[in-house]
Amino acid sequence: MTIHKEGYTSIALTILFIFIINAVVEYRFADVFVLRWFVYILSFALFITVLQFFRNPKRTFTNGDNLIICPADGKVVVIEETEEGEYFKDKRLQVSIFMSPVNVHINRNPISGVVKFFKYHPGKYLAAWNPKSSTENERTTVVVEHKNGAPVLFRQIAGALARRIVWYVKEGDQVTQNEQFGFIKFGSRVDIFLPLGTKVNLELNQVVKGGITVLGELA
Repeated sequence: MTIHKEGYTSIALTILFIFIINAVVEYRFADVFVLRWFVYILSFALFITVLQFFRNPKRTFTNGDNLIICPADGKVVVIEETEEGEYFKDKRLQVSIFMSPVNVHINRNPISGVVKFFKYHPGKYLAAWNPKSSTENERTTVVVEHKNGAPVLFRQIAGALARRIVWYVKEGDQVTQNEQFGFIKFGSRVDIFLPLGTKVNLELNQVVKGGITVLGELA
């Protein structure tokens, strides 16, 4: 397992914070044994938590020309037909994956194709499971067109703890299935909007792995 590049600054700041807190405790409360050990344990737990959040585990990816692969780790919280109002402006099949703080937060391209649309939206930080988060939270929207002409829209949505969305794509890019297209820090959601009639292989509350679990198949 390696550490994702987005974690370098956060991990460095965490180490600095831990060093300062422990130095203060050692200097001011050297004779308070219980307090010192409490801070040691808390510092260790904080470091491990931040470290695991930015982990980038090695994986054997699932590939398939007509397969749609889950773009993120997490739990499936929505599978429904809905109106997509930003790009398609018509009915689409929405699949939403909730990413908790303990999940790997790397986002991967569900299909290969050309980026036809990209937009970043600043916004609020409502809880990721709140339906309004799709339209009111900080988010990005990416539309990739498969070589067969089928467009797939996927959206990074910041959650209550997330304060930064990172993306690595722009309009006109040729992207490859399972390559990283972004990263979201500390709890979030990814929505995927598919053409009606797309075969979806997931169930509600199913736990999925980005780059591994098959979400569905393009017609």
